[in-house]
Amino acid sequence: MSDNCLLELKSVSKTFSGVKALQHVDLKINAGKIHALAGENGAGKSTLMKIIVGVYQPDAESGEMTFQGQVVSHTSPQQAQELGIGIIYQEFSLIPYMTVYENIFLGREIRKNGFLDKKAMRKKATDLLNHLGMDINPNSKISELSIAQQQFVEIAKAISLKVKVLILDEPTAPLTPVEVKNLFKLMKELREKGVGMVFISHHLEEIFEVCDEVTCLRDGQSVGYKDVKELRMDELIRMMVGRDVSQTYPQNHEPIDYSSRPLLSVKALQRSRNLPKVSFDLYPGEILGIAGLVGAGRSELVRALTGADKSIAKEVELEGVGVAIRNPKDALDLGIGLLPEDRKTQGLILDFSVEYNVVINTLKESLSKFKTIRRKSLSSRTLKQVRDLGIKTPSERTKVKNLSGGNQQKVVIGRWLSTQCKILIFDEPTRGIDVGAKAEIYELMRGLTRAGMGIIMISSELPEVVGISDRVLVMRNDDIVAALKGDEITPDGIMEYAAGAKGGNNGV
Repeated sequence: MSDNCLLELKSVSKTFSGVKALQHVDLKINAGKIHALAGENGAGKSTLMKIIVGVYQPDAESGEMTFQGQVVSHTSPQQAQELGIGIIYQEFSLIPYMTVYENIFLGREIRKNGFLDKKAMRKKATDLLNHLGMDINPNSKISELSIAQQQFVEIAKAISLKVKVLILDEPTAPLTPVEVKNLFKLMKELREKGVGMVFISHHLEEIFEVCDEVTCLRDGQSVGYKDVKELRMDELIRMMVGRDVSQTYPQNHEPIDYSSRPLLSVKALQRSRNLPKVSFDLYPGEILGIAGLVGAGRSELVRALTGADKSIAKEVELEGVGVAIRNPKDALDLGIGLLPEDRKTQGLILDFSVEYNVVINTLKESLSKFKTIRRKSLSSRTLKQVRDLGIKTPSERTKVKNLSGGNQQKVVIGRWLSTQCKILIFDEPTRGIDVGAKAEIYELMRGLTRAGMGIIMISSELPEVVGISDRVLVMRNDDIVAALKGDEITPDGIMEYAAGAKGGNNGV
């Protein structure tokens, strides 16, 4: 490591109710360097970041933190901010009913002659956002913006602080590839200006693309520091999980008979009169990937299929029999489950227990004739899913918001498996999930298809689509423009159709 150190933590520990979240962790952030902090969910990354910005205080007698060579002990985010330490949280801290410029300058409002200088704040906000390549009206309310736009407002807010150390926690999660490129360009500009950055991302390829150094945490402890140029992907994964995790995806060893009757057949699905009619089939034992650029209509397609969104025309056959799916309850009754893109707001009730989240779709099966809940039935059905899916939870009555992203996703899967589904639709199944948990989700998916289920998977991660799909539908402009299988499933092949370099329909 260089001697140009901005921030250093030496042997820092943190305990919550007797549980060691961090144990003697070391971290050194240098000026003009982008430092990745890697580790699985629950490794202690968020706890460490919250200590750096003053949300948490480290255990007494646990070590020290220095900033530009001086020992610091800030007890609030405001004090950290005054030093020049900024953070962009994975969960946004913006106020929805306030405007963009009000959020950027909240607590640091520009005044002129004692009055708020709104004109100056609007201009500075516009300049900041233009520098990020974002055309956002500074007068817009945060609630009116897309998730990606909100992310850039968070970034503009942090930059406006003239930070010396900037922490970015999963900043690329809601962004398109073009927006990610803009963000990385900005990070490199900040690096040239001497800003030290901490970068946290589950997309490990991003660490190798933009970072200079990496520190890895596992089970609350530092397990290694490396210069990124001297590190391979498999070494980083081994550091994170403490074991070898195969880079290959579990394959389907039973060939799919595409001449047989489909498990699901969708014909002439049309969401509105100005959109094309879409048709496709899903076969037993198949993982059918759906790929395409953001806005191609992938999520909208499956939402229309399951009745979550309206459609003006739709013919659906399940195992050769015509069925009507008017709403999500119809889909559930037919054995079709949708695991939504945003599991926290659409797939889970975070303040409810693991138990209730697993059985909520079939709660009536645990009711007595007097309409009271039979606890024994509830518990046994939940414990089966916890055991079968390997859900790591202190208890089935633990609130689901306290679980890691991978275990939350397993709870969503468990909910649908408890309904005896024949078809599961995964929309971004591994978003926000670490590499070890991803491998477990892939194994679960493949295990379900081996048992005869059919899976439709939407993913923005090309390696994931290529790695685990038996067949891939490529969407562009709300239409299926290609159906690829076998050697046709390559990143380049998918992108050529998705971007319009190749046209037409390859048969579905």
